[in-house]
Amino acid sequence: MAPEESWEVNGTSTTPSTAEKLLVHHKENHFTAGEVVRDVILGVSDGLTVPFALAAGLSGANAPSSLILTAGLAEVAAGAISMGLGGYLAAKSEADHYMRELKREQDEILTVPDIEAAEIGEILAQYGLEPHEYSPVVNALRNNPQAWLDFMMKFELGLEKPDPKRALQSALTIALSYVVGGLVPLLPYVFIPIAQKAMLTSIGVTLAALLFFGYVKGQFTGNYPLSSAVQTAFIGALASAAAYAMAKVVQST
Repeated sequence: MAPEESWEVNGTSTTPSTAEKLLVHHKENHFTAGEVVRDVILGVSDGLTVPFALAAGLSGANAPSSLILTAGLAEVAAGAISMGLGGYLAAKSEADHYMRELKREQDEILTVPDIEAAEIGEILAQYGLEPHEYSPVVNALRNNPQAWLDFMMKFELGLEKPDPKRALQSALTIALSYVVGGLVPLLPYVFIPIAQKAMLTSIGVTLAALLFFGYVKGQFTGNYPLSSAVQTAFIGALASAAAYAMAKVVQST
């Protein structure tokens, strides 16, 4: 029986079976829902900011709460559809780009295999491997066309295979997140008939929501949560203040 292949880990000889046992008991706490979180951040961020600025602007024009609420809900519906469609088209374009590159890479593996094999060696050499070290890897990949194709897509082109359901999921996630965010600054106008009082309540509620959302966003994105909270609230406050001031200027002319 041939001896089992082994290699060293931290100075200790390790066999494949031992490595598999180690991996079974090793759990890495990496966050893997980045695309979904990105869509939620995009939807909620714009949902909180745009209707907030619209409501503030209409309040500055002395519009009644009922009109502000109607206009705000219309904007939320239109914004959710627009942003959801944008997310769908972006994800669809990404998937189409991947398929085009996949077809091109397949053709190159079939027509110029030696050049593609040399590119494998070039990639592995960037990680410090010598020709005698990466040659077995190159030969193994050449004997497995699907693994060869996957390797080139990931390490040569830096492309991950997209989820075929990604476009629809992105559209729905962004749209629903926009609706959830957009309803927050509009709720005070449902219960308070006087627009100026409703605006003050909306400012307080929305700024609190922006601070909370910015803090949570910082936790997920790896930024400083407090800094992210302040930055998010500042952007929302700036947008609403600009809309309110513009409405006042237009009204006074």
